[in-house]
Order: sequence, then C-alpha cells, then structure tokens
Amino acid sequence: MKYKITLNGKTYEVEVEQGRAQLLSAADAPGAPEAPKPTPAAAAPVAGTGEALPAPMPGTIIDIKVSAGDAVKKGQAMLVLEAMKMENEVVSPRDATVAKVAVSKGATVSFGDPLAWLA
Repeated sequence: MKYKITLNGKTYEVEVEQGRAQLLSAADAPGAPEAPKPTPAAAAPVAGTGEALPAPMPGTIIDIKVSAGDAVKKGQAMLVLEAMKMENEVVSPRDATVAKVAVSKGATVSFGDPLAWLA
C-alpha cells in the first residue's frame, strides 16, 4: 500500500509491504521536495570493506539475522529495525557476502547510518 506522509512540511510517498516500509523517491510524490539522502560517506563504498547497507529510517535494531562471512541472497532479511513501534526487515539489495555487521542488537541508528557492509 502506498501512503503520502507529511513530516515537517515535506510530503513523502511511502510504500508499506509485509511489515516493511520503503521511502519512494521524491519524484514518486508529486510536488514533494527532495527526500533526505544518506550522506556520501554512509552510502559510498569504502576501500577494503565493500558496499554499505544504509539504515532506511531512524530506529532501533531489534534483531540481527546475519554474521560476517554469511552469504545472502537479494531480498533476504539481514536485520530487523523497529521504527515507530513497527518492525521493519532490512533486506539485502543483491546477492553478496556479509563483510561486516556494523551495529549490535539494541543500537539506535539514524537514517543513512551503515548497518552492514556487503562484499
């Protein structure tokens, strides 16, 4: 289901699917200003560590389903992030190997913070 949400005067279109929420691009929300983006340091690959998996929203890590060295498939749940009393699975964007898990259970994260690194 798609919803339009206004937060601090900015309108965003959000898609909710099986307990997961996904912020769609600002182009998907007519008349909405550009949605916040992760900082380049959080989203850019870092030498020797691979590709960062950024937090899709601020929240608290309530479960970690993978460890460093695990092989993951595209769409596989890697972590569970609680935001606004909803549990949201953070999934792998591609087939990869987990290089590093950057958070621990109970950690509070902000939008764009690296949760794990994929090799």
